[in-house]
Formats: sequence, structure tokens, C-alpha cells
Amino acid sequence: MPEFMPTWEERFPYASQLDLPVIGLEAEFKVVIDGKETAPETVWRTPSGFINRPMLKRTNKSMQLPTGGALYFDGGVLEVVTPVIELAPQCTARVVRSLWEQIDFVRRELDAWESRAGRSVRLQAFSCHMNISFELTREERGRNRTIQKLALLLAHLLPIPLIVIAENRRSTGIGVRPRRERVEVTLDFIPDPALMSATAALVVGIVRDVISWPSYRASEIDRRQIPRIEGITPGKHATRKGWLTRDFHFPRNPFKTSLDARVWKTAAGDKASLREVALGVAMHFKNSVRRYGDPFAYRLLFSILQGKAPALLDLPDRPPAYDDVGRAIKWGTLLPELKNFARPVAGGPSRSVYERLFLKLGRRRPLHIDGETLTPVEVRGWYHSIFRTSAGEERMLSIDQLRTLHY
Repeated sequence: MPEFMPTWEERFPYASQLDLPVIGLEAEFKVVIDGKETAPETVWRTPSGFINRPMLKRTNKSMQLPTGGALYFDGGVLEVVTPVIELAPQCTARVVRSLWEQIDFVRRELDAWESRAGRSVRLQAFSCHMNISFELTREERGRNRTIQKLALLLAHLLPIPLIVIAENRRSTGIGVRPRRERVEVTLDFIPDPALMSATAALVVGIVRDVISWPSYRASEIDRRQIPRIEGITPGKHATRKGWLTRDFHFPRNPFKTSLDARVWKTAAGDKASLREVALGVAMHFKNSVRRYGDPFAYRLLFSILQGKAPALLDLPDRPPAYDDVGRAIKWGTLLPELKNFARPVAGGPSRSVYERLFLKLGRRRPLHIDGETLTPVEVRGWYHSIFRTSAGEERMLSIDQLRTLHY
């Protein structure tokens, strides 16, 4: 009898999620053309309108970049996204490096378009979204351990340290959104890879530690003796599910108050500065920050929190670098004092497996399997890719399946 041969779908069944927990970064920019803020789709219609090379399609308004990430036109802004990157030591350095590689590619394509069209284009910093996996099984979840309760708990924990390390005088708030199998933290985009690395290490370190807690009730903050300021109640997001802690949710505006003014009443009953509270929160999670960050980011983070290096809120206004992102990507140039910090080793940590897979997809590398040559033609979300055979048939493979095939 002939040997039974499984079908393609049986060999490579549809997968609805990734095997490994991951992180990812998104950055949104306002587009300023000839000095006027412009919705990018009104000028280029799709991202391929200014990129002068073939790219893989994702949706009608997004393309896969050869640098591994993706480019979107989303609600009047230009959005750059990293590939998913596995949680591991130094993963925050990997994801920040990847984001700036995407930004560098887009900026160089815009430079070329400027030359062809005789026009000027600036990318103005808008927002940054940090996504972290929430991979608990149904059995591990419970009444006090849902992703919704996790988001609310983080909306209490994250704002103070993030305001000190990452926000500027024109900032207005910090958001936390539950997104099915991930948590999304939103803040202002930071036009400096050094500060972004420190911020990513802080966020991932705190979120991953808190995910391991047996309860996500807000009372855990006091039970664990983590510093907090009295009188702060996060508000519900006006247009999306989640929480947004704005300036008016504080007893006074934290973006207009000196970081070292000891004017904030804490849950312990004393007065402290924003910087002191932020340092106290970060110290509670320092081992987790060190686990996922790199030595450079860890050192910079705690130097700012200890007042040894200035924060953006120590400046009288938001630096001009926010208004023209990507022209010259240099570490530590947003604040002159950051030049005292050595840049990470050239190239940074080695690339993760998922990162390498998306680089191959973005560069349209063929896959050879069972005597067939499959060519990538589309990426669907961050889980699947579409390949085409020489006969014109399409094959869908998940990223984890590509990993097992050693693509």
C-alpha cells in the first residue's frame, strides 16, 4: 500500500499565536511636508508611494520593510513597527536597535523622494507604543489575575518612573492598554536611542515582574511597600479600552513641577519628589530591569533617576530634535550630558531568531522545502507569511513554523 502523505495543511496547521513571549515597539510620526502637517496617505496613498524599491505587502496601507519591520499609514500619521523579538537578556536593546533601523530606512527613502520631488519632509515625534506579551494560560489566570486588572495595576505603577525618565515639558500622560495577549504601554516618542533603551528596559522589567505576581489588585503596591503618590487615579481611555494617566489626574501637574521639589504626599505619609518616588519604584524592579535590559541602559536609567544625569523635564522646553526625527541618528545627543555615557558595543547584542526571520522575509529570501522553491509574497500580521510556489499556488506558514524549518 502507498505510504500515507499528510497534506500541507496537516503538516503546517494554522497557528493563532506565537510559541514564545515577545516584545515589540511602534513609533508614530506626524508628517510635515513643505512646512505643513500633512496626512501621508493624501500625498502617497500607500507607503510604496515614496519607497523606490519592491516590498512585501501587508495590508492596503502597510508594507513589510527590508529591515525586518513594517511601515503603516494609520489615521493621518506614519507608523513604523519593529518585528516581534523574543523576551531574553538584552531584548530591550535589540528592539530599540530594530526600531531605529526602521526609522533610518524610512528617513533615507524620504531623502531620496525629496530629491525626486523637489519638496521637503520632516518626521515630527508623536507617540511610542511598547508591547509586551501576556502569555498566561487559562489555568494561571483568575478573578484577580486578568489582563484588564494587570493594565490597571500598571497604570498605577508606571506613570511616575516613566514621567521622570522619558517625558518632556509638553507631555500630557502615560497610557496602558490590555490587548488580548499583550499589554501596550503608550508614551511620547523619544528621539534618542539611548534614552529609549533606558525607557524600554524600565517598562519591560516592571511589566514582566508584575505579570508573575499572584494578584493584580492595586492593593499589591502598598502590600509590597512600593512607593506611590497619594491622590492619583488613572482615568479610562476616552476612545480605546485601557487607562490613561494624564496631567490632571495628579494633585498638581507633574510636567510643570521640578523633579526634585519635595511637594508630593506619598502613601507612607511623608513628602517626596517625583525623582525620589520614581527611583524607589525602579529599585523594587531593578533585578528584572537588569534581566531584560543591557548594561548601558541600566546604567543610564539609574543615573537619571538618581539625579546624576539630567532628565528631559530638567530642560525648560522640549528639545528641537522632536521636530525632525531620523536626519542624524546619534546616541545620547538629546541631552549634552549623555555624551558622558559610552555607546553600547557596536552592533549591540546578536539578533533574535524572530528578528532574523523577518529580515529574511523583508528581503524576499526564498524557502526551499520538499524540492519546491517558495517565494515570500505577503506578510499577515506578526504570525504568518504567504509564500508562492513556482506553479502559482500559495502556502501559509507561521513564524514558528519557519523557525522549525530553519528558514
